[in-house]
Amino acid sequence: FDSLPPAHYKETMSTLLVWIQQSETKLSMPQVAVAEYEIMEQRLGELKALQSSLQEQQKGLNYLSTTVEDMSRKAPAEVSQRYRTEIEVILGRWKKLSAQLVEHCQKLEELMTKLQRFQNDTKTLKKWMSEVDVFLKEEWPALGDSEALEKQLEQC
Repeated sequence: FDSLPPAHYKETMSTLLVWIQQSETKLSMPQVAVAEYEIMEQRLGELKALQSSLQEQQKGLNYLSTTVEDMSRKAPAEVSQRYRTEIEVILGRWKKLSAQLVEHCQKLEELMTKLQRFQNDTKTLKKWMSEVDVFLKEEWPALGDSEALEKQLEQC
């Protein structure tokens, strides 16, 4: 009986596997190009919430790892190996999920910064274009007024 996992182990394993599966599904959704800053902020919020959830689930993962280590000392080699393999698979998925989450957050933050910069540049350009439009619609000075022509040349 010493080599069998406690009931809490099986519950934690089941909970963690469900959580990992749901998180992998969320991260595997195809990323679409979004040109709306608010939608990008919402997605970043979802990713940050997933990161918080990942940190909360860390306790369960630590429990599983230490329980497997404890069982490995008491259990026969083949039983011990089975549990070790099971936890290694979960640890691998966990690391991959964690890395993907960090990567998605960083990429989204970079894209948000670029979009913000682009929107600011677009605003500046539109303002400049309206000022140029006003300038171009101004009345041209008479041909003999060299001072006015020179002033307008400088403005151009």
